Amino acid sequence: MARLMLKLRRYVRRRPLRFLFFVLLYLSAGGSLVFLRSGETVVGHQWPGAEEGRVAPEGQGFGLISQVFREGWRPPQRYDPPWLKQKSQELSKRGREGDRAVGWSRALKGRSSKDSEEGRATYLGCYADDTHKRALRGASFFDYKKMTVFRCQDNCAERGYLYAGLEFGAECYCGHKVQAANASESECNMDCKGERGSTCGGANRLSVYRLELSQESARRYGSAIFKGCFRKPENINLTLPIGATISNMSIDKCVDFCTEKEFPLAVLANPWCRCGFPTVAFPLHEREDEDLCQQHCPGDDSESCGTEEYFLVYQTQVQDKRCMDRHFLLSRGKQLTALASFPGAGNTWARHLIELATGIYTGSYYFDGSLYNKGFKGERDHWRSGRTICIKTHESGKKEIEAFDSAILMIRNPFKALMAEFNRKYGGHVGFASQTHWKGKDWPEFVKNYAPWWASHTLDWLKFGKRVHVVHFEELKKDLFTQLRNMVLFLGLGVSEDRLLCVEGQKDGNFKRSGLRKLEYDPYTLEMRANIDGLIRVVDRALRDRQLPGIPEEYRPR
Repeated sequence: MARLMLKLRRYVRRRPLRFLFFVLLYLSAGGSLVFLRSGETVVGHQWPGAEEGRVAPEGQGFGLISQVFREGWRPPQRYDPPWLKQKSQELSKRGREGDRAVGWSRALKGRSSKDSEEGRATYLGCYADDTHKRALRGASFFDYKKMTVFRCQDNCAERGYLYAGLEFGAECYCGHKVQAANASESECNMDCKGERGSTCGGANRLSVYRLELSQESARRYGSAIFKGCFRKPENINLTLPIGATISNMSIDKCVDFCTEKEFPLAVLANPWCRCGFPTVAFPLHEREDEDLCQQHCPGDDSESCGTEEYFLVYQTQVQDKRCMDRHFLLSRGKQLTALASFPGAGNTWARHLIELATGIYTGSYYFDGSLYNKGFKGERDHWRSGRTICIKTHESGKKEIEAFDSAILMIRNPFKALMAEFNRKYGGHVGFASQTHWKGKDWPEFVKNYAPWWASHTLDWLKFGKRVHVVHFEELKKDLFTQLRNMVLFLGLGVSEDRLLCVEGQKDGNFKRSGLRKLEYDPYTLEMRANIDGLIRVVDRALRDRQLPGIPEEYRPR
């Protein structure tokens, strides 16, 4: 053994570069190899399925992407829980009773869990696939080390696709339509590479799921966002002023036509392509059954182009500028209105919506340079300047609350709010905490300290606030138009419905985290969930005691 070590030491001294090369080669071979279909330059790399006798799809390029997750820079802690230890224990004790709520999406276990826990996806069956003519023709990605059913579904849902299919144990395909015949279930017989016991298709066989997209998910077609099927408006020439019949019309051609004309909406009304804006006459609020729009496009029989009475609508990349102008208040306001929330409850998103809906900058109790650089110009103003329409704050002390004349109080599901703030704390506004933070001591300590603050923050504002308008984050996402309209009215401003419709098309802003790095497990322990459920009950009771709607049903403990 000593002789072997001596030889190794001599080899390293004589050929250090070659030794380093072998070490790097070994490390890279042990990691997860992720392949994304780029449709661009083909990177020289052997088709991973060649050893299995599979043929690489023609015309597809695969780029090798090494995913290295480094522990992100930890920003300074800005928001500390202002509650006392005695108060925290009191809150936890008051709501200790009850069962544990289930409410967090876990990884699906292949065919053993074909219906998701939260209606996320429904298993449709095993389908044939062809490398020359795919059954699902949208985005695709491969992971020959860590593919799971949940991961495939999450990636397809994030991109707005209706279907997700897994093949060969490691390949994920997305699409808006399944264009293949059913196959025998026995032919989908390969375990997922990252989840033994779960099924991920077979050789040229897809395990297909229909995704139940959440309200905020956007179905995409290339660069366009699918809005839905809608009935023909009454005055079509006024509502959709630009229109043309296009030879061999397809979705791409209509979207390109309206993009060139600089309209945010592309409307397919076979054989017409029309362009326009969402308006009061055509608000895109009442969707029709998509089957009513199912008429093949002349240029592509795999696509639907709507009918003369029922239109398919896509949002182009053209920005609707009707709600983009912003300014400070022309005369300094005498009343100070807070936009109050627990950290991670959507305060920055609410500011974005309010600024677009009113055209007036919002201010902040703090200063955040990254927010200022992203367009929140009121960030630099002193919070008492009177030049902004409302002031962001996470404070919850009696003295701080009584400094405001009124408040919009944002409340969010604490399970989601805590995770959002933990990601912000360790990864920035749109970043993510590393696995080291989630699986180490940081997460349990964070939940222990911050969960009681979620409850005490709301209780304090309800108790000491002079005039409080409560907005639930989940209801704002579900019915943005109505909720935002009520917020604008509470601020004492007139409402422009066309402006609100413009906001709906640009609601995300610059501070929406991608779903591509969502946790594939529940970070909450049974004890954590029991404690937080108790706090939810306390807040729910406090809201109802003040004749306000209670906590939204979706996270109210059973």
